[in-house]
Amino acid sequence: MYSIAQLKPGVAIIHEGEPFVITKAEFSKQARQGGTMKTTMRNLKTGANIQYTFGGSDKAEPADLVRARCQYLYDDGTKCHFMHNETFEQFEIDDDLLVDKKQFLLEGENADILFFEEKPIGVDLPPKVVLKVVETPPGVKGDTAQGGSKPAKLETGATIQVPLFINEGDKIRVNTEQGTYVERA
Repeated sequence: MYSIAQLKPGVAIIHEGEPFVITKAEFSKQARQGGTMKTTMRNLKTGANIQYTFGGSDKAEPADLVRARCQYLYDDGTKCHFMHNETFEQFEIDDDLLVDKKQFLLEGENADILFFEEKPIGVDLPPKVVLKVVETPPGVKGDTAQGGSKPAKLETGATIQVPLFINEGDKIRVNTEQGTYVERA
């Protein structure tokens, strides 16, 4: 069991029978009272965010999450299909659970899948991925004091802002957590 001092962002717990991951945690203590931990947690099954305050003597049960390396196969419009790299078992995850991560999944690439009670509930992408720019307008130099940016469509279908010097066919490194351009690859 976790004490409130161990509840930090990234820790997975069971709350009211559901798996949650803590996204924000703030400890506070007032005078003679015990400390409290105000948390924001994301439900790993539904993706919903909730806020909950743990008291000083509260305990949280660790979630038994299993990570497995799997290959992304394809998206059929409502579900994304994956294959486990060790057992070769194929399974699917609803698109609404992947939300913004789906735009950085490339067919044939590997991703870490989170399993709770042997059911896939989410995807952990690497912090940065390399993707090819398939469509972007030509960069036009203007009166840009700090450099400019333009939209670029990537091979996965995602559109992000890139510097003016990026052209179609360039491979770029993208931050998957923020959905932003990092550098040329």
